[in-house]
Amino acid sequence: MNPASGWPSRRSPVRTANIHHKSGASGRSRATRQGLCAVIRFENVGLRYDMGPEVLRDLSFEVKRQSFQFLTGPSGAGKTSLLRMLFLALKPTRGLITVLGRDASTLSRTDLPSIRRRIGVVFQDFRLLEHLSTYENVALPLRVRGREEASYRQDVIDLIKWVGLGERLHASPVVLSGGEKQRAAIARALIDQPDILLADEPTGNVDPPLARRLLRLFMELNRTGTAVVIATHDLDLMEQVAARRLVLSDGRLDIYD
Repeated sequence: MNPASGWPSRRSPVRTANIHHKSGASGRSRATRQGLCAVIRFENVGLRYDMGPEVLRDLSFEVKRQSFQFLTGPSGAGKTSLLRMLFLALKPTRGLITVLGRDASTLSRTDLPSIRRRIGVVFQDFRLLEHLSTYENVALPLRVRGREEASYRQDVIDLIKWVGLGERLHASPVVLSGGEKQRAAIARALIDQPDILLADEPTGNVDPPLARRLLRLFMELNRTGTAVVIATHDLDLMEQVAARRLVLSDGRLDIYD
């Protein structure tokens, strides 16, 4: 554990400034030159469902190590589809997605689990198992990998305390408030110390004070070296941080400092 932050020590991250650009040819060449600094890189990515029109098109951007960004856009713009491609749950119709330096289209079924462990995801509906306690839910990713509890127990407890749920360690999700469930889901997404955290509308069902508290958690996490992407339509939340914005509209992506 890192005694200064109460957070497990991380893999040594590449420290680099963010590069912001509009989608296009110049952005793609810049992405190629800087690819080793990116956690995830999209090049000319498009997505369509069945035989319908493209719902996302010509997406070219990078998520840098240690970067912080909001993904926003009107309802139905494709934020969830883009998030699903970011955590490799959805394949693009065309284009190239590179994750941690590897072409996602070439990953085998045996490769995928190890890559996905380095991508933490906080789902909008939490996806906590009601028959498990907070501790058991957070520890689950380690249990399914066959880790011995003695090797992770204290890290799980420390992480649960870090998100402010120390008093709810043995509580079932059934008795947790919406905000508590959200923080438990965040802890579960972080227990494997991912290189990047993706959060889908993490403040959508909480009041403004709790939304600010969750945002502070994400910012503190980012300072430890984890890249963060928050999908949100909450303008007030975005105004609180001078962060990069990925704006989806009509299937296209614009990027602003």
